[in-house]
Amino acid sequence: MAPIYKRDLPIDEYVIPHFKNPYISIYSSRGCPAKCTFCLWPQTYSGQKMRVRSPQNVYEEVKWIKENLPQIKDISFDDDTFSADKKHARAVAGLIGPLGVSWTINARANCDFETLKIMRDAGMHHVVVGYESGNEQILKNIKKGVTKQQAIQFTKDCKKLGITIHGAFIMGLPGETRETIQETIAYAIKLDLDSIQVSLASPYPGTEFYEQCKREGWIKSEAYIDDTGHQMCVINYPHLSNNEIFKAVEDFYNKFYFRPKYILRSIFKMIVNSSERRKLLKDGKQYLEYMRKRKQTQN
Repeated sequence: MAPIYKRDLPIDEYVIPHFKNPYISIYSSRGCPAKCTFCLWPQTYSGQKMRVRSPQNVYEEVKWIKENLPQIKDISFDDDTFSADKKHARAVAGLIGPLGVSWTINARANCDFETLKIMRDAGMHHVVVGYESGNEQILKNIKKGVTKQQAIQFTKDCKKLGITIHGAFIMGLPGETRETIQETIAYAIKLDLDSIQVSLASPYPGTEFYEQCKREGWIKSEAYIDDTGHQMCVINYPHLSNNEIFKAVEDFYNKFYFRPKYILRSIFKMIVNSSERRKLLKDGKQYLEYMRKRKQTQN
């Protein structure tokens, strides 16, 4: 299996701005025990029962990557939720720590401080976390299983440990209003995460969210993306139109990224680190181009 990496995987062609590049993705488990109503993968593909590889097996793969792909700067554990099985997460960290590799995970915002610390000490420096919404009722509506207070504490713990956070949010989940949109934007700004992604709620077939939307008549269109691959908003609530939800994404990005604190922090990074300067300028150019094309999607 391992030699296929070298033969078939053009590592340098895959870039995620909030990872060190080049990076490589691997899995230590499949499935997620959470019950989020909107989440596509556990409900349609990987399942809600978590199955894990043995920590030793994961160690052998990471060791091979370190020895045979020395250009790799980050290993991304692309598990549905790496932190869901804390015992397994700690065991993997204990084995790969001595290898001295840099790695990232997909986490839930209820991972405890000690588990985070064990992983941090083993080389884990970055987490991708689904916050989804800053409104408690919406979190209950989607069966998130993580409270707002838990997410706030998790964020504080990561910052204390020096772990950076890429936060994922969703506009248009059940219970969304003009007021909750602004509440979530204010929440993200207060959390002051390192980076964010904002998506549109999409009721994919096979999910509980899809069944709810069909039952309530909330789906305006069956076209989830436009001809260029940009996400379209198909959710249309009686009190909140799909166009309003679509426009909320740009408003969210603008208010988060174009605030003085974030801009000053970015300028400082560019001054002290030339590679960071090139990265941020490239990211900024791509962002502006993406938003320009996105505006054409819902028109």
